[in-house]
Amino acid sequence: MAPAPLTIASGAKWQDVAADRQRHRDASIAEVRPPVPDLSPEEIPLNTTEIPKQLLSEEELKITGSNVEDLVEKIAAGEWSSTAVANAFLRRAGLAQKLSNCITEVLPQRALKRAAELDQYLATKGKPIGPLHGIPISFKEHIGIKGEDLNAGYVVRVGQVAEEDALIVQYLVEAGAIIYARTTQPQTLMQIESVTNLYGATMNPHNTTLTAGGSSGGEGALVGLRGSVLGVGTDIGGSIRVPAANNGVFGFKPTVGCLPTSGWSITMAGAEAILGTIGPLSTSLEGARLFTKALVDQKPWLREPGLVALDWRDPAQFFPDRKLRVGIIYSDDVVRPHPPIMRAMSELVAKLKGKPNIELVDWKPWKHDLAWSIIAKLYFPDGGAEDIVEVEKSGEPWLPLSKFIIHENPFCENLTIPKLWKAVEARDEYRAKYTRLWNETAKTSPNGRPLDVILCPAGPGVAPKHDTSRYWAYTSQWNLLDFPAIIFPTQDAVGAPEREVPYAYPDGYQPLNDADRYSYDLWQKYGPEGYKDAPISLQLVARRYDDEKLFKAMQILLDEAGLPAAVPA
Repeated sequence: MAPAPLTIASGAKWQDVAADRQRHRDASIAEVRPPVPDLSPEEIPLNTTEIPKQLLSEEELKITGSNVEDLVEKIAAGEWSSTAVANAFLRRAGLAQKLSNCITEVLPQRALKRAAELDQYLATKGKPIGPLHGIPISFKEHIGIKGEDLNAGYVVRVGQVAEEDALIVQYLVEAGAIIYARTTQPQTLMQIESVTNLYGATMNPHNTTLTAGGSSGGEGALVGLRGSVLGVGTDIGGSIRVPAANNGVFGFKPTVGCLPTSGWSITMAGAEAILGTIGPLSTSLEGARLFTKALVDQKPWLREPGLVALDWRDPAQFFPDRKLRVGIIYSDDVVRPHPPIMRAMSELVAKLKGKPNIELVDWKPWKHDLAWSIIAKLYFPDGGAEDIVEVEKSGEPWLPLSKFIIHENPFCENLTIPKLWKAVEARDEYRAKYTRLWNETAKTSPNGRPLDVILCPAGPGVAPKHDTSRYWAYTSQWNLLDFPAIIFPTQDAVGAPEREVPYAYPDGYQPLNDADRYSYDLWQKYGPEGYKDAPISLQLVARRYDDEKLFKAMQILLDEAGLPAAVPA
């Protein structure tokens, strides 16, 4: 694609830059053949998830209804060509944009050229080029794609073009993947919704009055509509996990330093007190595992020296007896979860109780409010100065949740070097205390075994109403500790109000603090009717660098609970 013709640097107004980016997006979708069906606003229901089944061909529905592991097998066997698979996902991604506003551009020329090369390779060599041969993968926009705009959600950055593919893109292409779509993110990248002045708000396909989440919200919505079955997001406070949870798909936040991040566009790129990570959103647990293994097997630390040199460990070696010790957090004791989350936790625990392979242990959250105060300070050691400059250089207006996390964040301040040292010291002390508490769980085990994983909410509620996602700490807690985490759908959604009655707030409930009051007031205002059809998802957390162990624990827990490890098509 040609560089953006309208930019702030060329003298354009921010409104004109945004309009041009939207025209570019629409033009890229118009290149897809056969053309993506048009929809008028009145044809789009509150829950859009059934619309693709009405508008796509039977073969396209079969292809896009398959998960990564199924596509790998069918493409390798010659049942579907890489070209047919790429074209099916291009069309469904274009349709997803019209239903949820999740796309910044599709890349049909690049995708179909690569697909043809892969088909030729398979025909000539008789074997796949790599473990992800022919798999279309979508990317959050701030991950660089050679020759494409790289604005990271800032109007002022439109016109900056990636000189080469980000390192993770290079590795995935080497594994056989097809790059075909780029997705939305929020202004500043530091929101758990996805709304910018460039593209507007990304909507939740299950209920368009709700957010798809952020900051990888475009990926969440796209995977939720199966316009992608494997997408790449980033996470420094919940930005993979919140969109995965909101859209009812799987999301994996690895331990920092496991997967390559070179080539993404962010502010405060040299800040090291809290590091972001990169990982998959997928319609299946196995899709997320295959993605992670395909990258680690290429030893990315040889090209990005800041990564940890850890080879992939086969998850099969963990828990050979399939026995798990699972810590349970119903609430972080800061913001009480809404009734659907309390119900989902209670129902899952009930399914696991009495299972001989599962030992459940109540976990007392230790000062999760303190954890938030530490990480909220370390997010912006410059007091948000670089973000403020990037927003205000273009004249674009501040959006509500950008204001909230920077201007209204009481922990956001410009730290002197001594203050930064103190803040990092507080981080390390907190990590050490939490580690000691985890270790002490061995004392309650007859064989001296500490907890393996913690099961907890992914947030205080299901997907929130737009501009109301203010509480990050159910996910940011694990960023502070640098623990890997997986989001998994419970295959349930908000529905009949009577289901939530047993888990309602007690009569006369007194909120614990201002954040709890804000969350409580939202439930009182909207209730189950306001969150109708929102997927209910939960989170499983392991210790640092126990990433492969977490995948095995997740599979065991799903098996024991009778839950599928893939989202039904």
